[in-house]
Amino acid sequence: MDTLAATLGKTTWDLLPMLAPPALAFGILALVLKRGRVAATIRRTGRETRTNLALVGINYVLLASVLAGIAAMWEKGLAAIAVGGPFWHDASPVLVLAVTMLVGEFVVYWRHRIEHHPLLWPVHAVHHSDEAMTWLALLRKHPLAYVLAMFVDTVLLLLLGLPLWAIAACAAVRSGWGYFIHADLPWTFGPLGRWLISPAAHRLHHIDDLELCGSNYGGVLTLWDRVFGTYIDPAPFVDCRTGVDGGSRGFLGELARPFAAWAGSRRVDAPREIAEA
Repeated sequence: MDTLAATLGKTTWDLLPMLAPPALAFGILALVLKRGRVAATIRRTGRETRTNLALVGINYVLLASVLAGIAAMWEKGLAAIAVGGPFWHDASPVLVLAVTMLVGEFVVYWRHRIEHHPLLWPVHAVHHSDEAMTWLALLRKHPLAYVLAMFVDTVLLLLLGLPLWAIAACAAVRSGWGYFIHADLPWTFGPLGRWLISPAAHRLHHIDDLELCGSNYGGVLTLWDRVFGTYIDPAPFVDCRTGVDGGSRGFLGELARPFAAWAGSRRVDAPREIAEA
């Protein structure tokens, strides 16, 4: 028990360097862009921020501590049966990073899209229920969704023998970009938005509309959305309302959301595909 308490305490302390940089960056950005509206924004987003931080505590403190050993064995087992390791060792670092990003985005795209399936949607809907989007919405995940991503997102990368440094680097890029595209920013990136997921494109993915939210699944690149026909230009929907599936239910309500849906005590309408793959 003492060991567990020490581990949880260490992990809680380790959250500070994870959250402090984006909090500082987006705090400064809010002061620049919102100016006199900052206080009103803080009040408007307060309830969702508390919910998000509570979910962060469950996922990145409790679950991360409990599952760390299992995840390490999972990665070690996959690495043991990997193919292509020697090739990547001798390849150009630029090529390795490019392949890792493209394959990683492919996996994340399909994991994300599968989460919109009616069976898994009640779990993923926790992420979509945020009615006041901020950078912290990236971490708004039900514990079941956190576990799914933990074990799925690196499977193909490890099986291909891609080096851990490249996997970690691309994961850091996706994480930083994820904070950015969840922020309350109306930016579409103009022509560049054809290639990169913008804050406006991802906000459209969070729209309170069961058809339109079945779009723009990519984390950084629009590539796989374009290949599989799920990309929608966000320009007409820049100020869209978020919070699908009934909106926010608070921390305990979000934890209970999938179980209530599966038990049949709440009706759940899953998103509809905007195009056939």
